[in-house]
Amino acid sequence: VREAADGRAALEACRSAMPDAILLDWNMPALDGLGFMQRLRASDGGEGPRVVFCTTRSEVSDIECALAAGADEYIIKPFDIRVLNQKFRSLGLIEPV
Repeated sequence: VREAADGRAALEACRSAMPDAILLDWNMPALDGLGFMQRLRASDGGEGPRVVFCTTRSEVSDIECALAAGADEYIIKPFDIRVLNQKFRSLGLIEPV
């Protein structure tokens, strides 16, 4: 597990070692989540990670925009660990309990 301070740092971290999964916020300094998502998916190997957006943005248009940019799932804050586990299970990132 790695953490990045902002969107640009996260993109650099992915370029050095592409993760299996990314938990992504929309509102980040330097490069927002949507910009990160678009750059990630356009980069070499960027189609691989499963990306879960987790944000306070709850408009249907925001969800559609994130999914169109390449997000695999979308969680609206606040959420609890059960929701996160369900999303990761649905993406095949963790085994069913």
